[in-house]
Amino acid sequence: MLSIAALQAVVTANPVDGEPSDAELDAIEWEMPLILAEVDLLDARIMTLDRPANVLDARRIRRARNQVMAARRNLTNRAGSGTAA
Repeated sequence: MLSIAALQAVVTANPVDGEPSDAELDAIEWEMPLILAEVDLLDARIMTLDRPANVLDARRIRRARNQVMAARRNLTNRAGSGTAA
């Protein structure tokens, strides 16, 4: 019977750091306006889960959806032009 202790060093030889790399952090920062707009849309939708949506809720959701679309457009335009800010 082969001991698992002999294989443990091979399995744990390269532990994963668990921290995001600088490139991953830059990508998150690049997409942050879109992430925040999607969170706002999610918040607006969550508010209508336990009650029927009224006119104000519909306006809030529509505004949040438009912000998501604008953030996606801006992100796409920046990626296409190569502009970082």
